[in-house]
This record gives sequence, C-alpha cells and structure tokens, in this order.
Amino acid sequence: MKGTPLFGRLAALSDPIRARLLAVLERHELTVGELHRALQLPQSTVSRHLRALADAGWVSSREDGTSNLYRIAASEKDPAARKLWLAVREELGGLAAVQRDADRVRGVLAARHTTSQKFFASSAGQWDKLRAELFGDRAELFALLGLLDANWTVADLGCGTGQLAESLAPFVKQVIAVDESSAMLRAAKARLAAHDNVELRQGTLESLPLANGEVDVAVLSLVLHYISEPASLLTGVRKSLAPKGRLLVLDILPHDRADLRNKMGHAWQGFGESQLKAWSKEAGFASCCFAPLPSMPSAKGPGLFVASLSV
Repeated sequence: MKGTPLFGRLAALSDPIRARLLAVLERHELTVGELHRALQLPQSTVSRHLRALADAGWVSSREDGTSNLYRIAASEKDPAARKLWLAVREELGGLAAVQRDADRVRGVLAARHTTSQKFFASSAGQWDKLRAELFGDRAELFALLGLLDANWTVADLGCGTGQLAESLAPFVKQVIAVDESSAMLRAAKARLAAHDNVELRQGTLESLPLANGEVDVAVLSLVLHYISEPASLLTGVRKSLAPKGRLLVLDILPHDRADLRNKMGHAWQGFGESQLKAWSKEAGFASCCFAPLPSMPSAKGPGLFVASLSV
C-alpha cells in the first residue's frame, strides 16, 4: 500500500461495496465464494471489487489450495492509510448493510466449522495416521521444547552423538554436552556445528566436568542404567545445579531382558519408582516426580519412565 497515491486510495473506498468488503476483511480472511455469500453479491462483482482494492493496496491475498484467501492489507505499516480507513470505518458503523454482512459472516464461518467437524467425524479412526503422514510421529513432543526458559543453561549428560543437544539448542541459552567417548564427541561435533551455543566437554559422568551450580537443568537420557553407582551420579549432578535447578531422567523400567546386559553392557535392568526416589533423597533433591511413559507401538525394548528431580 505504501507509495499508492492518496487519491487512488480514496477512489477505491468511494464505492460502498468496497467499503463493506474491507469491513469484513478487517476481521476475517475469506475466499471469493465466502464473500459472495456474506455480502449476497454475485461472485463476479466481488472479484471485480477485490481487484480494485488490491490495485490500490487495500487488500492482499494468499493461495489456499485451489482458492485465494483475501484479507485487509497491514495498514499499520502506513499510518496515513490507517488513519483514512479508520475514518471510513467509523462512518460504516451505523449502516444496517454492514451489520447484516457481519451476521452472515458468522454463518459462513459456522459452515466452515461444520465442514471441519464432518472431516473429523469421518476420519477419527485414521486421525493419528493422517497426522503422522502430514507432520511426522509425535511432532507435538518437539513443540513442548518451546516451554523451556530461553535463559537456561542445560547439561546433556552422556550426550552420545548429540541428538538431544541438537533438539535443545534452539530453545535455551547454552547446552553443555558431556560424554566420555572421543568417538561420540567427534560425531556430536559434526552434528552440532551449526549451533554456536553448544559446548562439548569430555569427561566421565562419575566425575562430571561441571562447576557447582553451573547449570539450570541437567538431562540423563537413557544413561543411568549404564552407571554402576547411580546414587553417586545423582549426588554429583545435584551439586552442578543452580538454585531451583532440575534434573530430568529418562530411563528403563524394571525388566527381565538379561540379553541387554550382555549385548549392550547395561549395568542395571531398569529402575522402579521407590528406588529412584530413595536415591534422589539421598542425593539431596527436594522432590522426585516419577511417571511411566506410554509404550510406542514400534518399540521392541523395555518400557520407559521419566522422572523430574527438583532442587
């Protein structure tokens, strides 16, 4: 709209139909067909006036499948246009036609909602599959990372190849990724090269390369069952946490898969709630919230739990 001559803007608003269209499009994004139903005008008339408004910079559109959705242009970027529109809108406020348009728009939007409900009613049994096809498995879990505090320093303990650190990095101030294995850290370095807020540190979990109170949150993701003395590890992590800090533990529930001990070097065949809570208390944590996780259909290993330990 910026740069459009003032008289061109005025001319575009001089027609009552165009002013009515703008009054509707200021609040809603609608197709030509929906505007046709709301204003009870032929589609050709609606299209003609939309073209005039678009040429004057009053409306913009975007493609939505085979249709275009129209909305009022962001006049906040042009104070003069905004002032002009507010004056016209004030005059429109008392017109019965504008009120009837608003009432019919509510009907149009209700019909849109009905269409959505019909889709969900017919697709309920396939909804999880459809959503996974569109957005991937458990996309909502990644969205939960947005709940992290952007000022936090998070320690990924036993980071491996950096998969978790990669997910955390965009949402927090700093990630400190710790692992004992040089090979794992080399792989993590390559993976995390694009994130300048990730620091890799080599060291054992039994003797953490972290200063007292250095981190706000520590994460032990599928690590604890490799540790010979989990209680000692939890004590070390507790020291590294800042006041009001938290440790998140993701690990295995008790199981009878002895083959995992032999094949993958597990030191423990999972942990129960009472055991972890006793260790957390011994380590100096104020509380421990423990919850089993739902089993994933494709998972072949033991069940998992998540525990949140607070300072």
